[in-house]
Amino acid sequence: MSEVLIALSQLSVLVFVIASMFSLGLSLTMKQIIDPLRNARMVILALVANFIIVPILAYALALLFNLDDSLRTGLILLSTAAGAPFLPKLVDVAKGNIAFSVGLMVLLMVVTIIYLPLVLPLLLGDVQVNPWDIAQSLIIMMLIPLAVGLFIKARYEEAADKIQPTFGMASNIALLVLVVLGLVLNFSSMIALVGTFGILAGILFVLISVLVGYFMGGSDPGDKSVMGLGTAQRNVSAALVVAGQNFGADVLTYVLVMAIISLVLLMPAAGELGKRMKGTAEAEQPSS
Repeated sequence: MSEVLIALSQLSVLVFVIASMFSLGLSLTMKQIIDPLRNARMVILALVANFIIVPILAYALALLFNLDDSLRTGLILLSTAAGAPFLPKLVDVAKGNIAFSVGLMVLLMVVTIIYLPLVLPLLLGDVQVNPWDIAQSLIIMMLIPLAVGLFIKARYEEAADKIQPTFGMASNIALLVLVVLGLVLNFSSMIALVGTFGILAGILFVLISVLVGYFMGGSDPGDKSVMGLGTAQRNVSAALVVAGQNFGADVLTYVLVMAIISLVLLMPAAGELGKRMKGTAEAEQPSS
């Protein structure tokens, strides 16, 4: 039975990532994605938050809680992987700048492909990472569906508008299935981690990362939501590729548990940000 659930979980990840990327491509244009990235200050702050501050945070938490080798490795591995496919969905819930979230996701994903193989060995010691193995999965699962969707939107706008809701619904269903299966499959692992400070370190990692990104996001509430959620939501896909090729089952399990912890924490956080955005928008509307 567990083999069936694992297969369904893997299928849910595949469907969610591909459907959400394709759906985003169908609903946006290249100009909408690129324009927010013309803000050099915001791009630099995003890179500093994701590739300097977050890895330092993970390293500090591992030392603070004296995490064992597998937990320390998993946490630091996640801290070096940014550009998560879940980001646009979280930003949609937060009613933030979705175009900026897609542009930032692609930027962080591309930088991760270069950054992770270079920095991870420095942080963990004797680790060898193949950049192409990481790049291949991200290109196939994320960049190609996004590019196809953007092409259809540019050339066949009417058709894109008709099919986009279907793929948007598919990604929502896949995400729901993924969360439920993730909790079922990893519940015992999460319980086993309670006495190791691994769960507490993971929770603090996510929450502090949200705050770091949010307060580095400038003055626009929509951009602050993107920066906060984008800094906290790590690229689990890339982390799983590296964990599966270089580490044992304990590291792989912790990465999966951290993925569930992130979703459980960030979905309500995105909802709260969405309520604030809605309240702000209503307050700014002129009274009749």
